[in-house]
Amino acid sequence: MFKRLELHNHTTESDGSMTPLELTEFMIEDQVDAFAITDHNTISGHRKIAALLTENRFPINCIYGMEYTTYYGHILCLNLKEYVSWENVNLHKPELLFLAAKEKKALVGIAHPFSYGHPFARGCRFDMKITDYSSIDFIEIFNNPEPLHEVNQRGLLWWESLVLEGEKLAFTCGMDLHGRWDMKNQYATFIKGTPEGDISKELETAILAQKTWISKGPLTECEIDDKRKQLTFTTIDTNKPGYLHREEDPYYLTLRTKKGVLTKQFDRKAPLTVDYMELQNEAVIIPKLYQQDTEIENLLAVSPVIYL
Repeated sequence: MFKRLELHNHTTESDGSMTPLELTEFMIEDQVDAFAITDHNTISGHRKIAALLTENRFPINCIYGMEYTTYYGHILCLNLKEYVSWENVNLHKPELLFLAAKEKKALVGIAHPFSYGHPFARGCRFDMKITDYSSIDFIEIFNNPEPLHEVNQRGLLWWESLVLEGEKLAFTCGMDLHGRWDMKNQYATFIKGTPEGDISKELETAILAQKTWISKGPLTECEIDDKRKQLTFTTIDTNKPGYLHREEDPYYLTLRTKKGVLTKQFDRKAPLTVDYMELQNEAVIIPKLYQQDTEIENLLAVSPVIYL
């Protein structure tokens, strides 16, 4: 089964307007399977949400994390159970902080890398100089409140370029909630899991294997047939609340490689088969699903990287 995750959220423990209880109840109302608490530079909300989940047996899971908010960029840590000091973060050696968090078994990612920086919002843009991308696990390619072209599209293209150059990086998205914001027709992160599965372990498995999806509603899955040298794509409806679409609008699947982009019209009710030769026998493929046309405004979903 697929699980919908909301991986970037703030409470009154930092600069949000919802208490830990209000955030939990808000997520349950929107049928989220698991949500993260990622307050700025504090993990004080962890024990409060853990107590709420234990005492009330809420039908939801929590992923405990934190957003490091520095003058040089924001770093999103998930599965962070222990505070890691960040005061000596180094603009030119951010790997020191990344690896310190990873030593505590956290998943480390870059939040909204192209967000507006100084003088509008000092530190929101990621200005650190990464030399070793193996020290991070993911990039938040879509931060829903941010501008589409100026921030999110640039984040998507940066992640794509890194992956096509050989970096093994997963992607996520987030609402970056600071209040009861409207989550209709916004991107969410999806992973595979089981009804009783440990969400922290499932998230770790998905991130490290680059098996995450982001979507406003539908997902695509790919079956690889090396014998026939074919890829077969199918669509899955996640029933995400608030997904807006018109039945008459066609789907389009784009497959990006280092050599270019292959575009196929996609009947959501039938599988789509693509031969390796159509992809010029490229080994790294990035699938994206669109509705109506392939403009960024109509992007529905980004699927896991395919390695042949």
